[in-house]
Amino acid sequence: MHETNQKKNYALRKIKYQETQIINICDLNILGTEINQGDFTINISKEYYYNEEITNDDAINLLKSSSIINLVGKDIVDLALTLKLAKKNTVKIIGNIPFLMIFKFTGNY
Repeated sequence: MHETNQKKNYALRKIKYQETQIINICDLNILGTEINQGDFTINISKEYYYNEEITNDDAINLLKSSSIINLVGKDIVDLALTLKLAKKNTVKIIGNIPFLMIFKFTGNY
């Protein structure tokens, strides 16, 4: 595998759930941020979102190939929208930070 000198912009953590894999990606610059809105708090924790750092190309490959994706941050959500994996009206903004969950259904129904 050849190394690239691309900047690593995102934190990635893969979680195995039953027979599928959940992909969590967030912008590196918001890792560790705590968002307070109303009566609840969301912590963009390293424990939940970080196992490794990935480049934009890595993120594109994961976004295209994964079926359950949890995204947090302007850059990664914008990337998913650019790839037409979701519509802008499906993005939830909490404390000025965009959140997006993508579920791709495959198979015969």
